[in-house]
Amino acid sequence: MATLSLEEATKRYGDGDEAVLAVDELDLEIEDGEFLVLVGPSGCGKSTTLRMVAGLETISDGQIALDDEVINTRTPQERDLAMVFQSYALYPHMTVRENMSFGLEESTDLSDDEIGDLVEDAAETLGITPLLDRKPGALSGGQQQRVALGRAIVRDPKVFLLDEPLANLDAKLRAEMRTELQQLQDELDTTTIYVTHDQTEAMTMSDRIAVLDGGVLQQVGTPMECYHEPANQFVAGFIGEPSMNFFDLENDGQRLRNDAFEYALQQEIASAIDGHSDVVLGIRPESAEIVDEPDGNADDGTIPGVVDVVEPHGNENAVHLHLGGDEDTELTVMIDGMRYLSAGQEVGVRFPPDAIHLFDATTGESLHNRNLESVETVEQIGTASTVHS
Repeated sequence: MATLSLEEATKRYGDGDEAVLAVDELDLEIEDGEFLVLVGPSGCGKSTTLRMVAGLETISDGQIALDDEVINTRTPQERDLAMVFQSYALYPHMTVRENMSFGLEESTDLSDDEIGDLVEDAAETLGITPLLDRKPGALSGGQQQRVALGRAIVRDPKVFLLDEPLANLDAKLRAEMRTELQQLQDELDTTTIYVTHDQTEAMTMSDRIAVLDGGVLQQVGTPMECYHEPANQFVAGFIGEPSMNFFDLENDGQRLRNDAFEYALQQEIASAIDGHSDVVLGIRPESAEIVDEPDGNADDGTIPGVVDVVEPHGNENAVHLHLGGDEDTELTVMIDGMRYLSAGQEVGVRFPPDAIHLFDATTGESLHNRNLESVETVEQIGTASTVHS
């Protein structure tokens, strides 16, 4: 096990005005045994960051340290890290046993018997012992993924680096492997950096999440912190499925207004956004409420809406509607799966004051987040570390 730190780690491609900044002064501290997930949209710099840590990309500026020793100039073989690629990168002409043994044969002085024992132990842990004499072409995607993990495990590295290892699996197998990976990491207790663009994986697997956008770190925190206390509008919109709803509104000190509806502010919330004339109100789909009475006003908190589409998800339904007669003011609400609504139905919508988020319309900076006292499972929520672009 090990600690890993990145201090102002930067990666540029090209020189001068033509240079492309892929990662911009990234500061991260991964604790011993921690499972950290790097998440963000395609092109945000997460895989580049992982490759810099692995030594597959040279670092342009800053430093990367493993147990307080700077490893910027070390070769990948000298870093005592093990990486699992999205493509698995298995040798097709070798058996599973040979694939798992190859790295140890090339980089250690272990005997054949010692290597064989390590391979057998890893195969047993992963449940792939019957597959050891097969070649990758005879394996399913999930089996190939386990072999790639086994090849990393036998090296007993200080840090695991996982680059979207579940991306090539179908949805059901991906969900199963999420659980297996968490159990495996708990058992091995190895420091792990996991890269994904799937925020569901980030929320369900991580000890902490690091959210990147455009090569810039937006927020580092636990899944609950990033979900309930987003540092900015980008994090709020990226974390969560379906995404948070956003509405551009003008603030007069007592109410928020746009062409579709008004929203009366509680005094505490009004004080939090004092001096910000243009704000963005955010509400998560599961937090908004649909009531049967379509008539209302800003004083009783009811906004008239019309249902456009209902998407059944089984135990819940995603209701897409527009508000205040404005078809461009769209809202998604998650309701119980046994509750029936139909397209064209007029309803009322309420945004509970303890569930709304407010952001500066210009900078995207968070001005007010939801009341965490209503989240019973949250314990000792602290302030997430943030770096804003």
